[in-house]
Amino acid sequence: MFHHEIEPRFNETDALGHISNTAFPVWFEQARMPVFRIFHSSLDFEHWPLIIARLEVDLKAQSYWGTPVTIRTGIGKIGNSSFHVVQEAWQGDTQVARGVAVLIHFDYETETALAIPDDIREKLNQHLVDA
Repeated sequence: MFHHEIEPRFNETDALGHISNTAFPVWFEQARMPVFRIFHSSLDFEHWPLIIARLEVDLKAQSYWGTPVTIRTGIGKIGNSSFHVVQEAWQGDTQVARGVAVLIHFDYETETALAIPDDIREKLNQHLVDA
């Protein structure tokens, strides 16, 4: 499991002082960087090997500006060419959001899904979590 700490910015709050629901997909994407590196260590966009197929976010509790948020990132189901990235946002001891992103190993030139290579599959397996 990977951990990434976010310091919420004032502009990520809503009129009630809560962290806006729009912040979580952005934070989750940032916290997926270690997963991106498993597929492509240089993060070079010319040879980017992933495409997102689905994103879901469940808001679990209120969250507020002024307290760091830790994003925990793990791998859920791994298929032939796709896999689930399972993420949780924690503020202190409270889980405030949970998300799942479905990513596909993808060839942009041919616009087709590619099988996940065995060496990458092994690295993903090291970060399996209960989905």
